[in-house]
Amino acid sequence: MNDIFDKIRKDLGPIGRHARDNHGYFSFPKLEGELGAHMTFRGKPVLVWSLNNYLGLANHPEVRKVDAEAAAQWGMAYPMGARMMSGQTVHHEQLENELSAFMGKEDTFLLNYGYQGCMSAIEALLSRQDVLVYDSECHACMIDGARLHMGKRFVFQHNDLESLDKQLENARRVTEQTGGGIMVMTEGVFGMAGDQGKLKEIVARKKKYNFRLFVDDAHGFGQMGRDGRGTGDHQGVQDGIDVYFGTFAKAMATIGAFVSGEADVIMYLRYNMRSQTFAKSLPLPIVIGALKRLDMLRSMPELNKKLWDITRALQNGLKEAGLDIGSTNSCVTPVYMKGNIPEATNVIVDLRESHGIFSSIVVYPVVPKDVILLRLIPTAVHSLADVDRTIKAFKEVKQRLEAGEYKAERIKAI
Repeated sequence: MNDIFDKIRKDLGPIGRHARDNHGYFSFPKLEGELGAHMTFRGKPVLVWSLNNYLGLANHPEVRKVDAEAAAQWGMAYPMGARMMSGQTVHHEQLENELSAFMGKEDTFLLNYGYQGCMSAIEALLSRQDVLVYDSECHACMIDGARLHMGKRFVFQHNDLESLDKQLENARRVTEQTGGGIMVMTEGVFGMAGDQGKLKEIVARKKKYNFRLFVDDAHGFGQMGRDGRGTGDHQGVQDGIDVYFGTFAKAMATIGAFVSGEADVIMYLRYNMRSQTFAKSLPLPIVIGALKRLDMLRSMPELNKKLWDITRALQNGLKEAGLDIGSTNSCVTPVYMKGNIPEATNVIVDLRESHGIFSSIVVYPVVPKDVILLRLIPTAVHSLADVDRTIKAFKEVKQRLEAGEYKAERIKAI
C-alpha cells in the first residue's frame, strides 16, 4: 500500500512544481505599507496594479473610521454562531434589505465568503435531475460548485452563443428524461480577460429553452452599471438574472458576499446552503463596514468616475503603445505577450526591480503554454502619472521580450 503523501512529494502540481524557485516572489509575495497604488515590496517602493480595490475603499479614511468604531464597540466575535442558530442581527438584515433594493431584487442572503458562498449556492439550487450549463471560463468557485452537482452538466465555449445553443439542446434532451430543469451559469465580468458575459443574448434565449440564469458578478458589482449596480444593469437585463451573486472582496474591499433573487428562492437558500448553516456568521464590524461601503457606492459617484477615467487612460494608452489588451470591456486590463514561463518570470523581475511596477502574472495552465498574461487592476486611487509610467515600462519590456533578452531555460530563484 502506498503512502498518499508520496505522490504529493513527487509532484506539487502544475503551479506548485515551481514553488521552490518562486515562493515569496512570484507567488505568495508580501506587499507592505498602507493599502493603495503605492506600496513596498521587499523593501523597495512599487506602483501596484494587482489589488482588487476598484473604488479605492480599502484605505479610505471614512471606511477605516467606521471599521475601527464598529470593532471597538462590538469586537470581532459578535455575533457568535451560525445565522440560523445564534448569529442573526438587525444589521445583517439591514444589509440584506439595502442590497436587495440596490440590486433590484426581491430578497438577498448575506454570505460569509465569496468562494464558498458561490459554490454552495450552486450545489443547493440543483438536484440530481437538473442540468447545469456553464461557460468554459467560469471562475474556479463556479467550477467547484459544478463539481458538487450530482446531475448532468454541459460546458459551452467561452461567450460562444452557437456552442451555448448546442449545449442547451443537449440539456433539454436530458431533462425530458429526468423531469428536471436547466440552469445556465456565467459571469458578468470575467476576471482574467475582462470581457463581459453575453448576458443580454443569454437572457433572450430563456423563453426558447426555459432555463434559469445564475450570474457571478464579482468583478462587475461596484464598477459596472448605474452607481455600480452590476453588469446586468449595464446591459439592461438585470430582471432576466434569476440568481445574482456578488462579492464584497472587489469593489467594496472587504470580506463577505451575497446572493439576490426571488424571495422564495432566497428563503430556500437560507435554509439549505450548507456553507452558511454550518459556519459562523459574519462578524458585526464587517457587516457595519459593508453598510458604509454600500452607502459610498450609492452616494459617491465620483469614485466610479475616477475609476473609469483611469481605466480608459490606461487601456487606450496601452493600445496606442502597441500592446495587446485582448477584448476587455471592463476595468480588468490584461496585457498579453508571447513567451514561456521562464521568460514570463524574467519580465516580472524586470518590471519590479528596474521599473518599480508590481502586477500579477498569469501563466500556464491558466493560459496556453506560450502566453504571458499580465493583469492590471486600475483603481480610483491611481493617477494619470501612474498610468503614463506604466505604459512606458510595459512598452520597453515588450521590446526586450521580443528581442530575446529574457530567454532562460528555467525560472531563476530570487
